[in-house]
This record gives sequence, structure tokens and C-alpha cells, in this order.
Amino acid sequence: MNAKQLPQQLQSVQVMVRFGFRIAIMIGFAVFAGAGFGRGIVALLWMSALICAFAGLVKREMPFSANLNHWDEMTAYVALCALRTGIVQHI
Repeated sequence: MNAKQLPQQLQSVQVMVRFGFRIAIMIGFAVFAGAGFGRGIVALLWMSALICAFAGLVKREMPFSANLNHWDEMTAYVALCALRTGIVQHI
């Protein structure tokens, strides 16, 4: 069974699980970051957002599709980064 035959909800669950694992790994790395947790997590969130955008482009995933994909994951990383840096408070 290839990826195109998987039900859309299963693909969305896989994206959510992948997001959770990546967040857990980023928190683990940020805890031991030499620059401190705050700066470390912001750098890792930005890096993950860029990687997800690149993966979405390479896989030719459509933004705003019915199932979750790399673009949605990128949006979540950018939103978390905005929350951490306080951009949301300045709007």
C-alpha cells in the first residue's frame, strides 16, 4: 500500500504524531542549549519551519488541503515561535 492509498485521516494522524515527536526532541535539545532554553527553542522552531517548507515544496504538497501536511506543520512551528518571541502580544 503506497502513501496515496492511505485514508486522509490516517495521514493527518501521522502528521500530528510526527509533530509531537519533533517538538519533544526540540525541547530536549533546547534544554541543553548553550544559549539557553528560550533562544534554543526559537532557533529550533525556525529551523523546523524552514525544513517543513522545503519538504512541502519538494513533495509538491498543496497548502490548505483536506488532510494535514508539511505546510500545516510549518504553520504550527511559526505560531509557536511567534508565541515564544512575543510577536503575538505586539499585534
